[in-house]
Amino acid sequence: MRTIVWFRGKDLRLRDHAPLNEAMKGGEVVPLFVLDPYFFAPERARRFPHRIQFLLESLESLQKNIEHKGSRLVVVSGKSTDVVPKLAARWRADRVVAHRWTEPFGRERDRRVQGALSIPFELFEGETLLAPGSLRTQNGAPYSVFTPFSRAFFAKSDDIGESLAAPSRLPSLPLDVEANSVAIPTLRELGIDENPRLVRGGEAAARERLQTFFSSAAASYHEGRERMDWPGTSRLSQDLKFGVLSPRVVWNEARRHAQRHPRARESLATFQNELVWREFAFSTLWDRPEVLREPFRAGFVDFPWRFEPAEWEAWASGTTGYPVVDAAARQLLGEGFVHNRARMIAASFLTKHLLIHYQRGEAHYLRYLTDGDWAPNNLGWQWSAGSGCDAQPYFRVFNPVSQGEKFDPDGAYVRRWIPELANLPARWIHRPWEASTNDLVQAGVALGKNYPRPIVDHAEARARYLAIAGEHLQRGSRPDASAPD
Repeated sequence: MRTIVWFRGKDLRLRDHAPLNEAMKGGEVVPLFVLDPYFFAPERARRFPHRIQFLLESLESLQKNIEHKGSRLVVVSGKSTDVVPKLAARWRADRVVAHRWTEPFGRERDRRVQGALSIPFELFEGETLLAPGSLRTQNGAPYSVFTPFSRAFFAKSDDIGESLAAPSRLPSLPLDVEANSVAIPTLRELGIDENPRLVRGGEAAARERLQTFFSSAAASYHEGRERMDWPGTSRLSQDLKFGVLSPRVVWNEARRHAQRHPRARESLATFQNELVWREFAFSTLWDRPEVLREPFRAGFVDFPWRFEPAEWEAWASGTTGYPVVDAAARQLLGEGFVHNRARMIAASFLTKHLLIHYQRGEAHYLRYLTDGDWAPNNLGWQWSAGSGCDAQPYFRVFNPVSQGEKFDPDGAYVRRWIPELANLPARWIHRPWEASTNDLVQAGVALGKNYPRPIVDHAEARARYLAIAGEHLQRGSRPDASAPD
């Protein structure tokens, strides 16, 4: 039995890798990665530089790990739909195994590969804890509300099972395999400037982050995760996106940590609940792939979004005059990450204060986030806009000032990303336009010069949005018109 193990961009690991584990049960193993131009053509790669940097580091780490185990990762260039069937025939493989993808374009790719192969193509679960689409309401319908989905998930959580160990050794690459392996491209070859602020890619770095979280922030996660000025989150989102850590490894580690540390159970339950939100995102995309093209709620299909280029540029560059909104924008560009609370504030501001379509923000975040993954990114943006699955009510509009004062009370988050406000007293850090002239001068802040005045007034923008949204949604389908689960 000769098995091609097709590593893809979401499973760049050896631990808890079900296709690899299956291939190891007998016969020869050919590890394969395809540099598909869909992602790796230079003009495409430059559209999401932070993800490519993390992916390349993770791919290089995988290559070294496979060599250390006694085999070799075969890296080839070309369209996956062409390359995989041709190599399978040339290498006289008996089957191809890989992890399933949730995204519609990935499912279409796999359908085409399956059609072109004359041998079995076996897909394994591993992107999520439970297979997307496996949880259903009593009526057999997909869930559209998180709470009942969560109850159904926990009722089946025993099905998650234990993680698979990484193999101690891999069989050597078959001698007759025409490897024709190419080098993994460098950032320079793709025309991308390295960003030293990004977290490091690779399985070892991810495991280190996992252990750091459970030895520090995990104990107070239920409180710390909301604070933008604290290192209170796990920072594992990019590791889950690229599969250098499997969600099962993370879930089981949280479960074991809770057993060992009873006082941390509340925090770890909160952390696990966030993993279930991730499950909800993938389940929603699996059952409703159209959400990547259109809003989940019918009332938002013809919503009267507006677009002012200057306002969009201010939001994207971090010059709206609202410090926490601007800090989120600059963090995204600076380190390919945005704290979840800051994401919600920034998304609410774009869609409600500025009335700019959530899809513009969704695409912008997907471009620069290192953890940019289609399902969670879409769920988050549609939640903030009020158009999505189990979204917040359309009439909830975050106040960027009060949100900043609550979740960044001393202004540390703002000071880090907006150095022009670094010397402003905490009283004014989230509302510099209300500071006295003396305080501004002493802090070196010149409003309208080295830091902008607000591009909109919060109260006026909120009232405008509520009037427009209320009128539109009353005319057609209301945003909560979906049948309850």
